[in-house]
Amino acid sequence: MTIRTLGLASNLYDYLISVSLREAEILTKLRQETAQHPMGRMQIAPEQGQFITLLVQLLGAKKTLEIGVFTGYSSLVVALALPPEGQIVACDTSEEFTAIARRYWQQAGVDHKINLHIAPALETLDNLLAAGQAETFDFAFIDADKSNYENYYERSLQLVRPGGLIAIDNVLWSGRVADPQIQDNRTKKIRAFNEKLLQDQRVNISLVPIGDGLTLALKQGNK
Repeated sequence: MTIRTLGLASNLYDYLISVSLREAEILTKLRQETAQHPMGRMQIAPEQGQFITLLVQLLGAKKTLEIGVFTGYSSLVVALALPPEGQIVACDTSEEFTAIARRYWQQAGVDHKINLHIAPALETLDNLLAAGQAETFDFAFIDADKSNYENYYERSLQLVRPGGLIAIDNVLWSGRVADPQIQDNRTKKIRAFNEKLLQDQRVNISLVPIGDGLTLALKQGNK
């Protein structure tokens, strides 16, 4: 996990931010507060948040899914990019972390766009499928427990419409995926997930080296 894009020298990263980042004040405040949290490294990088904003706008998204909320930076960037009638279904298990998120959603005036489910994400996703919401989402962002990435992806693939996009975070895992000496369970899970997506003909993919690595999977089929 990383709060800035991997592999860039500090001066080059600073330059990138100086000539490209357009971060709303409310996002800066949330990012700075989260940086003080003991788990602050779980937050996405600001340039990644801006990239997600652009993806949502390019898709013309109105209905999105977020698996893993933490303190709400990624959900806030999406909510700000959505039209007034836009909706996010957000999944998390932590009341503590999402209390921070709720506060900033309210301050930004977008809390009405976000339907937060405090429950295991697979339970929420299965309930959405059971309620007939398959292929009704434009965009999904996965940034939760790595051991369940494949399960989250498979549910998201059912929920996203043809031509919709799934974005999966932390696929470079601070570089650990490329080190054969590292064989812990989470690293092995991410490696296996990356290899699975390479072979998955249901989607077109690109692994973008932004933040901690972001895979984009575009669902095949007619819109």
